[in-house]
Amino acid sequence: MEKKCNDLLKLIKTSIKYSRISRFYDFYEYPIERFLFKKLRTEVISFAKKKTLEVGVGTGKNLPYYKSEIDLTAIDFSSGMLGIAQHKYGKTKLKKLTFLEMDVQNLSFKDNTFDTIISTFVFCTVPDPISGLKELRRVLKPSGKAVFLEHMKSNSKFINIPLFFMDLFTRIILGTSMLRKTQENIEFAGFKIELVNNKAFDVVRMIIARK
Repeated sequence: MEKKCNDLLKLIKTSIKYSRISRFYDFYEYPIERFLFKKLRTEVISFAKKKTLEVGVGTGKNLPYYKSEIDLTAIDFSSGMLGIAQHKYGKTKLKKLTFLEMDVQNLSFKDNTFDTIISTFVFCTVPDPISGLKELRRVLKPSGKAVFLEHMKSNSKFINIPLFFMDLFTRIILGTSMLRKTQENIEFAGFKIELVNNKAFDVVRMIIARK
């Protein structure tokens, strides 16, 4: 019970932080978004099929890359970030898009709902990542795929040195960790990993998984 309360408190604090910076978030990330993440997002979203759930939609950076026929449900725990994404909706080709304010650790969807789940740079922030990942596995269809683009702790001690110092600031500013073992967490949550494609050394990885 105490852990759940602490996680809830962290979630609320982090949500408030993201809402406060939501208007400036895209400007803050513009350089790395333009020269690296844009290409990676295009690759990840190409895996979306039929009924898709995007968790942590943020300001909607992935929305322009979805094919028009995708039935997309986009969730985020920050009302401020979600508001920016909703404003961007008119710039997409999507014919069916539903926005919901929701915590990935406590999804309201039924079991086996989605054909595809998309997560880009989300599980560095979720207070209890295992809980959130188990929820994603629950709502994914047995034949579906979960596609993750996440930054995480490297296998190289040398690379982890700057990540450690960055982590000191990102935890305070955004509640985001640079040192999560997200690939291990995905497996621990019960997913079967089909593919790991390292981007930016192994700090950023694209991971494709099934139930």
